[in-house]
Parts: sequence; C-alpha cells; structure tokens
Amino acid sequence: MNIDPSTTKYLISARLEAEGIVEKPDIVGAVFGQTEGLLGEELDLRDLQKSGRIGRIEVDVQSKKGRTEGLILIPSSLDQVETSIMAASLETIDRVGPCKATIRVEKVEDVRVTKRNKIVERARQLLSSMLEDSKTSGTDLLDEVRASVQVSEIVSFGPERLPAGPNVADSDAIIVVEGRQDVLNLLRSGIKNAIAVEGTNVPKTVQELSKEKVVTAFVDGDRGGDLILRELLQVAEVDFIARAPRGREVEELTQKQIMKSLRNKIPAEQFVEMYGLTGQVYKPEDETPLPPERTDRPPRPEPRPPMPQERAGARMDVRAPTPAVLEDASLEPLPPPREAPAPSVGRPSNPKLEKYRDMLQQIGGSSKAKILNENDSVAAEVPVRNLVETLRVNRQARVVVFDGIITQRILDIASEIGMRSVIGMKMGTITKQPQGIDVYTKTDLAPS
Repeated sequence: MNIDPSTTKYLISARLEAEGIVEKPDIVGAVFGQTEGLLGEELDLRDLQKSGRIGRIEVDVQSKKGRTEGLILIPSSLDQVETSIMAASLETIDRVGPCKATIRVEKVEDVRVTKRNKIVERARQLLSSMLEDSKTSGTDLLDEVRASVQVSEIVSFGPERLPAGPNVADSDAIIVVEGRQDVLNLLRSGIKNAIAVEGTNVPKTVQELSKEKVVTAFVDGDRGGDLILRELLQVAEVDFIARAPRGREVEELTQKQIMKSLRNKIPAEQFVEMYGLTGQVYKPEDETPLPPERTDRPPRPEPRPPMPQERAGARMDVRAPTPAVLEDASLEPLPPPREAPAPSVGRPSNPKLEKYRDMLQQIGGSSKAKILNENDSVAAEVPVRNLVETLRVNRQARVVVFDGIITQRILDIASEIGMRSVIGMKMGTITKQPQGIDVYTKTDLAPS
C-alpha cells in the first residue's frame, strides 16, 4: 500500500471482519457513512480529507468461506488526541453493506518514530563504513609499504622461471611451496628462501636443488598438498616436511601460523611412517658411498648381548647420510618398543658369520642386497629398494645381506618365508622380534 508521506504523521491500522462478501468500496463507504456527524463538524472525515489532514484510506481485504477479513490503513496529520478519537470512532462501525462487521483498531503508529529509527539504522551503517575506510593508521601504512617492498623482491629462478625468494640461490636450506602466492606470503613474514613448484609436476630445477640443499616441503593442509607432497617424495630429496593446519592454505596463514608450522616440521622418513604415505620414495643411486661406521665410539663391555630395543631407541641424525631405506617399509605409526627376546648374535667366530661380514663389507655404500639360498650361495643381487618385492617372490631365500636398515617389514617377511638370518647395516625401530631368525648388523659382525 502506498501512503502519502507528505500528509502523514500517524497511521491508524484497523482489522476488519465481516460475515459475508464485501469489497473495498463497501468498506470505504461504511467508514465515511457511519462516522458522518458522529464527531462534529471539526472532525468530519470528508472535510478532513478535503483539507488534506486525513490521507487516502487504503483497504486490503480477502474473502474466504463466505467471510471477509481485511486491513484498513488511515494516514493522519492531526494531533495525537484528534487521531486517537478518529481511530476510536472506527470501532463503532457494525455493518458493511448488507453484512454484519466488526472493526478493531490494532495500533496507531507514529510514522515519525519509524522514520527516526530508519535514520538511526542508516546512520549507523554509514558511520561503520566511514570507520572501516579510515582504519589506515601509521602501522597499516608501514605494513603496506613493507609488503610492497617484499613483493618487489620476488624473483624468477631457473629455466622454468619459478617464483622464488631472493635468497634461494645463496641459502643452504630452501622451503618448497606450491605457488606464487605462497612465496609472497612467506616474503611478508620475512622468509626469503622459498621457491614454488607451480603445480604437481615438480620442475627439474627443484629436483636439482634438493640434491644440494636441505629441503623443507611446506604444503597446504588439503588433498592438493597431499598430492604435491607425494610427487616431491618420489622425485626429490626432501629432508623435512611442514604442513599448514588442516583445511588451510599456506597463502592465507598469518606470520605466527607460518612460524609455528615451520617449527613443527618433522623428518621426511618419520612423516612417511606416521601418515602412511604410499608410493616410491626417492633414493639416489649414483651418490657418494656411505661413510664408514664411526670407530671413535667407546668400547663395549664384554660380554654384550645386543638388544634390538637398544638399537631401536637410538635416535638418528636425519641430516647425516644413512643407508638406503626400503620405500615400502611399514608406514603405520609404531607404538613404543616392547621387550623382545634378544636375537642370537655372536662375534663372527665361525666361517658363516665371517662370510656374511665380508659380504656386507663388499656391498657397503652400493645400496644393494644379496639373497642367499639354502647352501649360502648367492641366488640374486638386487637394489635395496626392490628387496621386499624380491623376497615375496623368491620363497627359497634363507639369508639376506643388504646395505640398508633392518625394518619390521623385512623381519615379518623373513619369518613368513622361513628365512634363518637377516644381515643389514643398522637396526631400525623393531617392535616384535620373530622367533628363529638371527639378526646381525655391521657392528655385531665387527671382529672383537
């Protein structure tokens, strides 16, 4: 309904109920006819409407099941007392046309109060907008200028022109992220040694850098981050892994969140075991052979039965070169080591142990494994990364000598196929020692 705002200070709202079918003209006629002469000449409805002190009467009615209901709106520019009298006079109407009817005034609304409320609400919105636009303080200006300088520091690195920070070439360690926006966000936090892979296809430049520098993969906490991480683990030498909080992206993290994520980075091999990532983990073959075992360790007391839990508890420096690790070793998080029976290990006082020691020395640094049959003759020689698959196929294997770390997965397979001895460079985290299998490491076979 359209109410003329120029003639309205108050708005009378009345509810009509009629026992029959009536229309708008009948209702308007009843209002004028049954109030005529009721309030005197000064409040005659027709005269007030001609003078503009009462506006156009608006009626909205609906008929249903032989009854009519509707709403009557009468705008008024009279004062409060006169408007109240006019509203009360409407309730004296008892017929509309041929039908009995009742009119009940619901409210007399001060239109100016409503307008003031609208003015206050709109003024609040305008003020909020003004305050939001004027928030640029001295600190904001400093941050804005600093951010513009940091963005200007981004460079293109390598033949693929990868987005990177200015310190990637000179730094001993780099952070590999997903895209350009991630590099920019790290620059805003003062980290200038980040480089982006720009997708799941890891560029050759990043692969080459991973051979020379300590690489931390900093990925998003979503499925896209998982895919990029798997690709990196397959084609590059990743030393540490950091992840954004679950469901968040690196480009939207605050400086505090970035620093916290980088502080909580974990070694790549530990990450693979904890989170069960599958796929071949990159292991370079043509690298410098492993350095010999340290000989400056203190002498061991005699006799010393080597306990696997002692070897499992020793922490390894993730930055030091280590023997090759099987890519499909157990990837499930391992519980704390339990007490396990000690493997039958002794000094190489018999020809077999001396033979195993010589064989282990021959393949040291080659990342290879030798599989022996029942007669201790070499049945196969394979790369360490293929050892698990080979053992599963070669059910006649009885002894394996390999340049790698003895893991729980290898011992489980050895027990399954009935092997009698497993000889490796070092002992990994072992939670259950299979019965009937002799386990030796390079240290165990060292001559006394």
